[in-house]
Amino acid sequence: MQVAFLVAPEGIEQVELTEPWQAVIDAGGTPKLVSTESGRVQAFHHLDKADTFPVDRTVDQAQVDDFDGLVLPGGVANPDALRMNEKAVAFARGFFDAGKPVAAICHAPWTLIEADVVRDRTLTSWPSLRTDIQNAGGTWVDEQVKVCTGGPNTLITSRKPDDLKAFCDTFVKEFKS
Repeated sequence: MQVAFLVAPEGIEQVELTEPWQAVIDAGGTPKLVSTESGRVQAFHHLDKADTFPVDRTVDQAQVDDFDGLVLPGGVANPDALRMNEKAVAFARGFFDAGKPVAAICHAPWTLIEADVVRDRTLTSWPSLRTDIQNAGGTWVDEQVKVCTGGPNTLITSRKPDDLKAFCDTFVKEFKS
């Protein structure tokens, strides 16, 4: 199981990267960090700088065909920066086009909204994204984890760091099937 983790160069909520990353490893998979720039990415604990992590591939180098699924960590700045990068948006959209599973937590659905892939889908997120999701044609629900199979792929979403255990357990199961 090869899993892409798509992040911006900074603003990633660290726990939303590290816990899903470890869940992939624990399931016998191989996570790869994909970003819009090479080098290292800066994670945060909410608004405070945390650790940095090495980029495995840039979106220019990454191919959807190389991966079995995509994880989109949150943080406010991370998906906001990704949705402004056409190549990052196209990379995320490519998983939907290929029918491959995608897991997104917290503010990460902003990238999916920009990719125009939430229309007619049911998902959850950080509550402040509810109107954005609805305006993009999606249905927002307030649930710990939501699995939506009503589209070209399976979409797994969660609201916040408190949901990480359920999020990780669910997406790993869906990615393996």
